[in-house]
Amino acid sequence: MVLEEFFNSKKVIDLSFFNFENAITAAYFADKDFNVLRVNKNFRNFFPALGNLQGVYFPEILKALGIKDDILQGFMDTIQENGRVLLPRLEIEQNGELRVYSLLSTITHSPDFSFLQGIQGQFVDRTTEDNLRKEKQKLVEEQLRNQELIKQKSERLEEISKRLASYLSPQVYKSIFEESGENTKRHSRKNLTVFFSDIVRFTDISDTLEPELLAKLVNNYLSEMTNIAIEFGGTIDKFIGDAVMVFFGDPESDGDRQDAINCAKMAIRMQQRISELQDYWNNLGIGEEIQVRMGISTGYCTVGDFGSQQRLDYTAFGSPVNLAARLESHALPNEIVVSQQTFDLISSEIDCNLHDTVTPKGFSRPINTYTISKNTLQKETKYPSKFKKLGSRVSIDIFDTSDINAAIMELKEIEREFESLLKNIDAGTEK
Repeated sequence: MVLEEFFNSKKVIDLSFFNFENAITAAYFADKDFNVLRVNKNFRNFFPALGNLQGVYFPEILKALGIKDDILQGFMDTIQENGRVLLPRLEIEQNGELRVYSLLSTITHSPDFSFLQGIQGQFVDRTTEDNLRKEKQKLVEEQLRNQELIKQKSERLEEISKRLASYLSPQVYKSIFEESGENTKRHSRKNLTVFFSDIVRFTDISDTLEPELLAKLVNNYLSEMTNIAIEFGGTIDKFIGDAVMVFFGDPESDGDRQDAINCAKMAIRMQQRISELQDYWNNLGIGEEIQVRMGISTGYCTVGDFGSQQRLDYTAFGSPVNLAARLESHALPNEIVVSQQTFDLISSEIDCNLHDTVTPKGFSRPINTYTISKNTLQKETKYPSKFKKLGSRVSIDIFDTSDINAAIMELKEIEREFESLLKNIDAGTEK
């Protein structure tokens, strides 16, 4: 006795398909030859253009939905080989709208009812999920573009920052980039030690030099003076041609006395460095000796940002600034002249000689001035230039710090020459 003979096959199929009738997926059931026997409501809602599907060969339905032949063939091969198949992404156009589905199908088996043996499957609408995935991908790509844009802008800002650093004193640069806007706009009254210097007869020297050689001289000279000013903690105010203005006491200060001592030691080291560079400048073709006058004054100044909204200058104003400039003009070549106030602060540590009592232009009272002694100028400072290296066998002194890259190339060339010399020595030893 066969059990299925007692049951109405249509009723059994309806009953077995009941759970799919109200499913949110588009479900179908086909016989073992892939002829559709049942579809649920959502199948008809998903694909209304297909019409009545009863008895239609399921692969033909897929073809009518626009499924490509290679995908269709893969569907048939896989389900027959494995008994199940998953097509994760099918793009199907319905009423001018492109929607995305997944198709899951499996071969069904029943030991009691042969008419339940067939193919059961479901279309899952993944359009919303796919749209969300695309939106997510779009956001990720946009984020990557923004990150790349931020990176490019950061690199550009870093490049501008590095270029800007070469135009500003390190202390001013630090105050701009590390302090708030309010701090950088303040003006204050501070006790400063102010330094001025210029090259003696610079106009005459510049008139005799070719532009390229003049530029090399000025850049080299100012680079060396800048390195020394930074080394001793000075704030570089400005360059005016060959003239240099530096002050101590703002934005950082070691105290009035130490600021004055640091300024004086800076001037001493500058004069020493100028002496060291004479041979180098002569080798460039500058026949006349480069001599520099220097003046130092101490007193209360107004310091801060001055100028317009378009351009600001971080500088100091006051009689000590004017006095330092006047003292520099009164100095003899290679001489450092200091004011009475500066002398009072540095005399316990730095030897000075009475120079003169003068009434500088713009001042109503005579002022005692002093010069730093020649013995002090000739002594080796305890703050050697950071560009001078004395080893056990080799002494290196980079004379042109305005072009460090060129100096590095020159050192590499010297290294190659030494290596070649060493090879020749080794070859001679072997013979």
